[in-house]
Amino acid sequence: MTMATGVSICSNALLMLGAQTINDFADQVNLDRAKLCANLYPTIRDDLIRQHPWNCCIKRIVLAPDAEAPAFGYSHSFELPADFMRVLEVSESGIQIDYLVEGRTIQADTTVLELRYVFRNESESTWDSSLVKLATLAMAAALAYPVTQSAAMQQTMEEKLEMSLRRARAVDGQEDPPQMLGDERLLASRFGSYW
Repeated sequence: MTMATGVSICSNALLMLGAQTINDFADQVNLDRAKLCANLYPTIRDDLIRQHPWNCCIKRIVLAPDAEAPAFGYSHSFELPADFMRVLEVSESGIQIDYLVEGRTIQADTTVLELRYVFRNESESTWDSSLVKLATLAMAAALAYPVTQSAAMQQTMEEKLEMSLRRARAVDGQEDPPQMLGDERLLASRFGSYW
């Protein structure tokens, strides 16, 4: 089994459109397609990763506050990691806290911030196979019109992408444990056998 790369994802998308593949993003033989892929792929990848908390794109980090506090509002500011895409959870000692994302920082009233976040995973070989398939379909949809000049082909690829996206999100979400809603004993006493 070959490992996925940005180039292999783009090449497979081109194959789906009946077009010649590329060897790399600077392929001189297929320069137009290579440039098109090189320009579109990073945006398509980042958008897909940000849309859903894919298990293969989640990290945890403990952040220390910046030297300079915010002018008002929260007591501390924390610089976001360079690969940050989306907040999943902000906590202190395992307990979720109030926060605000502002620019490339998180504002919060704590001195130690625990951040669980979606990161820009640029190592496609570590991706779940569903995410690889989605990236391929997303690239095929993005490349469909420029490569084939067919609006019908573009629409077909967009529909395939949407169906696959729903399925992949459901499968990825099934790997996560169910979230608990507060005190289970209280809920059980309130709702009895229905809970």
